[in-house]
Amino acid sequence: MKFCSNCGQPVEIKVPTGDHLPRHVCTACHVIHYQNPLIIAGCIPIWEDQILICRRAIEPRKGFWTLPAGFMENNETVAEGAAREAQEEALADVHIGSLLAVVTVLHTHQVHMMFRAHLRSLDIGVGPESLEVKLVRETEIPWNELAFQSVRFTLEKFLEDRAAGRELLHMHTLS
Repeated sequence: MKFCSNCGQPVEIKVPTGDHLPRHVCTACHVIHYQNPLIIAGCIPIWEDQILICRRAIEPRKGFWTLPAGFMENNETVAEGAAREAQEEALADVHIGSLLAVVTVLHTHQVHMMFRAHLRSLDIGVGPESLEVKLVRETEIPWNELAFQSVRFTLEKFLEDRAAGRELLHMHTLS
């Protein structure tokens, strides 16, 4: 950031009074511009014993498989964001269930919040951010072609919980 979005004047990086971290501070109007992690909202949509996965049509990791997920929008809940992403990426109507995983991804300044979800129907398709969507059984998951470590973690914990007949919340940090 070079200029203040409030008044257009230059910003400098300094520790504001009463704070303990360097921030972008406007040299003219003194507005502090905080930069905080972004929330990724997503889900693991299930139909019976199958999981809905999407092959990415966009970077990063174009061509790799993922779960429907993306940046949360203003004025929506995390659960609404997860359902919206399933609709956008796989044309899937889902019922959002319990929170499954919260993964902090330090190098991208993101927090991934992944829910359990159930498909309301098999009416699914390819959205604009996907090359392909499909339902897979546990033995068909393309582990070596997954786009992100957070997706791997989410799938692993989902499968562990399903095998044990439980629904836990799992926390993880990726550097």
